Amino acid sequence: MRMTDSSKIHVLDVRFLEESEVIACYLIESEQGPILVETGPETTFENLKSAVAQKGFNWRDIEHVPLTHIHFDHAGAAWKFAENGADIYVHPKGLPHLNNPERLWNSAKRIYQDDMEMLWGKMKPIAQSRLIPLENGQELNIGEHSFKVHYAPGHAVHHNAYQLEEALFTGDVAGVKICGGPVVPPCPPPDIHIEAWKESIHKLRTLDVETLYIAHFGRVESPQQHFSDLEMMLNDWAHWMKPYYEGQSDPKAIIPQFRTYTHDQLKALGASEGVAVKYEKANPSYMSVTGLLRYWKLKEQGRI
Repeated sequence: MRMTDSSKIHVLDVRFLEESEVIACYLIESEQGPILVETGPETTFENLKSAVAQKGFNWRDIEHVPLTHIHFDHAGAAWKFAENGADIYVHPKGLPHLNNPERLWNSAKRIYQDDMEMLWGKMKPIAQSRLIPLENGQELNIGEHSFKVHYAPGHAVHHNAYQLEEALFTGDVAGVKICGGPVVPPCPPPDIHIEAWKESIHKLRTLDVETLYIAHFGRVESPQQHFSDLEMMLNDWAHWMKPYYEGQSDPKAIIPQFRTYTHDQLKALGASEGVAVKYEKANPSYMSVTGLLRYWKLKEQGRI
C-alpha cells in the first residue's frame, strides 16, 4: 500500500466559539489543488479561510469537498464552496438535505432555539449539480489521491468515512478526543443507533490504517486502542442513560446529572478543567441526553 505523505495533510482549527481544538477540518494537498475534508459551520468560515491561507492556499482554489456527514459542525459552510464552484461529496441519504436544507434547519432550530444562528450562522441550498453522492465501497479519485469510501452509520445514518491509504478521515464515528484526553461518543439526535455504531467501529478496525483524523480534534495514533476505548465509553453512556429513560425522568433534570457524570469521567481520566470545557463545546451534554433517550425509546418501540 502506498504511504500518504502526512506533511501534505494539514489540520485546520476553525476556532468554534473562539475556542481552539474543538472543530477541525483537513486540507490535503494534491496535483489538482487543495482538497478539503469537512467545512465546519458557516459561523467559522472566516476562520477557515484564514487557516487555509496560513497553509499557503486560497480557499477559492478548493474544488473538492468530501463531507463525512451533514451535521452543521461538519457541513454548515459547504454551500460557500459550492457557490464558488466546488463539488461537494456526501452520502446519498444526506444529499437531499444539502440541496434543500429547510427541513434540516427547522429540525435543528427546535433544539438550539435562539442560539441557532449564533452557533451555526446560515445554511443555503446547494445546487444538485454540485452534489456528488458517494456510497460504501466507491472510490473518489482526485489527482494522485484515491479515497476509499466506508459507510459508517451509528452516529448518523448519512455518515461516511474516507480512507486515504493508511489515513482515515472519520468525522464523528471515531468519537471526540481533545488534547490527549479520553475518547467519548457524540450522541445527538435523531440517529443514534448503538448497535450500528458498534458495527461501524468493528468495520473500521479491520482497515489497514495507522492514523485517524477526527473532527473533534486532530490526528489520533493507535487506532485499535482508540476504537476499543470508544466502544467501552459508548456502552458506558448508553447504560448510564437507560434507567433514566425507564423511569421517565424529565430530560431537563437529567442534563445536569449527566454533565456532572461525564465531567467527572474526563477529570478522572486526566483531562484538565480547560480541556473539559473544550469537550463540552464540541459535544454538549444536553445533545447526548436527548440522543440517547431517543435511542432507548426507539429500541423499546422496536423501531431499531
